[in-house]
Amino acid sequence: MADQPTAREVQQAVVDRYGAKARSVLESIGVAPAADACCAPAEASTPSTTQPIALTTIAGSADEACCGDDCCSTASDTASADLPDGKQQYGSVLYPGADLSTLPESVVAASAGCGNPLAIAELSEGERVLDLGSGGGIDCFLAAQRVGATGEVWGLDMTPDMIALARHNAGQVGAENVKFRLGEMEDIPFDDGKFDAIMSNCVINLSHDKDQVFREAFRVLKSGGRLRVSDMVWVGEAPEATREQLESWAGCIAGALTVDDYLDAIRGAGFVDVRADYEGEPGQVTSASVFAVKP
Repeated sequence: MADQPTAREVQQAVVDRYGAKARSVLESIGVAPAADACCAPAEASTPSTTQPIALTTIAGSADEACCGDDCCSTASDTASADLPDGKQQYGSVLYPGADLSTLPESVVAASAGCGNPLAIAELSEGERVLDLGSGGGIDCFLAAQRVGATGEVWGLDMTPDMIALARHNAGQVGAENVKFRLGEMEDIPFDDGKFDAIMSNCVINLSHDKDQVFREAFRVLKSGGRLRVSDMVWVGEAPEATREQLESWAGCIAGALTVDDYLDAIRGAGFVDVRADYEGEPGQVTSASVFAVKP
């Protein structure tokens, strides 16, 4: 039996996969990724003990906008997966057309999520929001419309080429209340109790340490803060052979937890009112809308 990929192997596969996606979008609009596209604002957390790939070598102005990886696969990537009745969809088709009409094609083209966290986030004027794995920024820009000029949206990710794309998109959108930051969701580089809501779209399943992701999410949320996630989950156990496939990890399949394990990890971090809405049969992987609250 082959060994499962290591955390570093999975992380590198994710960076490679979604970096290539970002470069493709940038090339299609005639923009070259900048060598200095990645920045780390002044507010910083203790460096991760897991030795993140290439992140500790990147520095820049606190005022510059950075973003990264929108981590999920396309329908063609997961064609071999046992999806419920073939109904699983990915990317911009999951958003109402009216929401996308205000966004340039370079934002929409990079969307590869498995849900629409904005539909469940319950955002209000003036709130602070964090998006884990923000990719080209689609969820950040839509969230910014809801929190308004008095609110604030941060996108966090680890893929340098996606950072370049998100910075370009931020300039195109002109959203002054959106900022992007390079970093890892296992070591969120923000102070305790900063955010009213955390959202994520098909990204947490990529982490080798989901318990730590949820602990960090709990830490940076305010009391009463909301966790609102769209993610892939298994209804029943995943086949062991799938767990061993590096490409399946990067495609949001092999790293997905069972529904029960996913919710237990969230509860273990301290969240309450934890639940998931999903459709699927045992042995299938499907998208779930996940809800939780920090007491």
